[in-house]
This record gives sequence, C-alpha cells and structure tokens, in this order.
Amino acid sequence: MVDFDWLFLIEVLVGGLLSGVMYSLVAIGFVLIYKTSGVLNFAQGAMLLFAALTFVSLLEHGIPFAVALLLTFVAMVLIGLAVERTVLRPLTNKPPITLFMATLGLSYIIEGAAQLIWGTQVHGLELGIEDVPFDVGGVFISQFDLFAAAVAGLMVAALSAFFRYTRIGLAFRAVADDQFAALAVGLKLPWIWATVWAAAGVVALVAGLLWGARLGVQFSLSLVVLKALPVLVLGGFDSILGAIVGGLLIGATEKLAEVYIGEYFGGGIEGWIAYVAALAFLLIRPSGLFGQKLVERV
Repeated sequence: MVDFDWLFLIEVLVGGLLSGVMYSLVAIGFVLIYKTSGVLNFAQGAMLLFAALTFVSLLEHGIPFAVALLLTFVAMVLIGLAVERTVLRPLTNKPPITLFMATLGLSYIIEGAAQLIWGTQVHGLELGIEDVPFDVGGVFISQFDLFAAAVAGLMVAALSAFFRYTRIGLAFRAVADDQFAALAVGLKLPWIWATVWAAAGVVALVAGLLWGARLGVQFSLSLVVLKALPVLVLGGFDSILGAIVGGLLIGATEKLAEVYIGEYFGGGIEGWIAYVAALAFLLIRPSGLFGQKLVERV
C-alpha cells in the first residue's frame, strides 16, 4: 500500500488558495457595484483588460514604471466616474435586466476603445517577480503566486479600512443597507455611486496587472471575469467577505479536483468544475454563504 503524500496535498491546496485570492480580487469589483446600486457590472472584465493594456502599452512607449502606473490609475478612476455619470445615473430605477444589458454593451465599448487606442497585439507584462517555485519545508510555492496574494490581500485590507473608517465608507455602508434611509438622512447617492465606480476601476487596475503578468495582456484577458461568477455564487453578490471566502473555496476546489479526480474525467476539469460546484451550491443556498437573503416586501 502506497503512503499518501501529505506534503503534495498541502502544496496543491496552497497553490489553489493563492489562485483563489486572485479570483477574489476580480469578484470584489462586482461586489462594490452590486452592493450599492444592485447592478451586476459585466463590464468589470473589460475594465480589467483596459487597465492592463494601457499600463503595458505605456511601458512599451518608454514611460517609466511609476509614471505609467500613476497614469493608468488616473485613467481607471476617470473611466469609473464616466461610466457612472453616462450609463448608471440615466438608468436609475430601471429594471435590473436593463442595467445588466447596459453593462454588457459597455464591456464591448471599452474593449473596442482599448483596441482603437492600443491595437490588438499580445503583450508580455513583467512586474519584476519571477514565476518560479521555492521550497518551504518540502512544499513548493510559486513566488509570483505569493506576491499576487500579498498584493490582493493589501488591496482587500485597504478597501476594508476605507469603507469602515472613512466618512465615504460609512456612507457606502449606509447606502448598501438601505438606499431609502440613506436618502432620508441627506446622503447623495450619485456622489457615492461615483466613488464606488472609481474604486471598482482601481480594483480592475490591480487585478489587470496581476492577471496580465500571469496570462499575458491579450483580449481574452477580459474573460477572467467569468472566473468571478462561481466565486460570487458561493460567497454572495453583496459581500466583500463572501468574495474572499468564495475565491479561496473555488481556487482550492479547482486544484484539488484536477489533481485527485481529474483523471477519472479525462483531465482538464479545472476549467469547469467551479461552475458545477457553484450550480450545486446555488440550488442549496441561492444567496451565497454571506449574501443577504432576499425577502419579499409586503
């Protein structure tokens, strides 16, 4: 009887958890918008692509790293503000399907703008961190995965602190809990929505750089947004904590399933097993682990 390799199990699990942190970062962009305005922002993937493509194109034009990062940051904030002003605000109080279709169309507009401005070439993106493993007590962990997880963790911590300890953050939480009550106490919803869309643009920047460095900056990068959907189903569409936990669960599930049961399905199940898990969970708990349960108002 062959002894079970526990170190290998830990190695696979850690790799899955680190990948899951990057999934969480994409999902948080959805949560920010959905929590305050009830809009499922399908344009988040296109914003991620635009950020990565803008940054790498500026680098290739000889712009220093720090300046390119700052310019891309400003561009993503402006895009977030412009989307809120030109798309979300005119469609306030419209049916959810109308808002969803608007963001779906917006995703193609942003992708088209990126193609028009920067072209369609595939770009490599180097952030100075090599994707090589190092040994930690017999467990091999990718340096880039650790770096990406650390950056994503810092982003989550910064967002959590921002929304918990600042006046804007308190206003965001008030709007998320009850928009009508927030209006009654004098909070300005358009101003809060604009701030949240700007924050979503910054999240798209960070996620775009990390995923662009891993996969290359190409137009298929916008499909990373599909990885966020199982995360949102498990964690809940309106919970930042849910996005984090859901990402970790999905990342671990993908890696463990591929390694330990993939051979029974012919391999390659990592690409779809997350959706099977999400569908099964959706049938049991539609609101997700941390999502707010919908109660019909009388």
